[in-house]
Amino acid sequence: MTDMTAPAKSGGAPWHLWVVGVLALLWNGYGAFDYLMTNTQGEAYLAGLGATPAQIEYYLAMPAWMNAAWAFGVWGGVLGALLLLLRSRWALWAFAASLLGLIGSWVHTFTSNGLEIAGAAGMIMSAVITIVALFLLSYARMMQKAGVLR
Repeated sequence: MTDMTAPAKSGGAPWHLWVVGVLALLWNGYGAFDYLMTNTQGEAYLAGLGATPAQIEYYLAMPAWMNAAWAFGVWGGVLGALLLLLRSRWALWAFAASLLGLIGSWVHTFTSNGLEIAGAAGMIMSAVITIVALFLLSYARMMQKAGVLR
């Protein structure tokens, strides 16, 4: 059996780094698209997604610190994915910044009526985002420890 964390014999990255990196870029790229569209198209974009009037009001009334946390989460994830594909050790730090942004958004959710507004579907999606963010951070750490990230 082969070691899944070891770099390829030629000194390159293991095959799964490319799979994880591309999927991470697609995942976080959609998050960046959603962030940009929410902040530029606002109500029209959110209504097009099927958001309720209460959800639209909630998102459009987010405090500036929450918008900053969301930006850290989204753009940290995009940067982390790009740095992972470039095999940079800084991918770990970008994914950590992304997770910190996500934690900030959870703080806002739990200290406002976010749980009520988001509903079950919103909470499930938030849980999935959290699981993916934790996985990407763990994966980058594993690749760094294996010497794949330089």
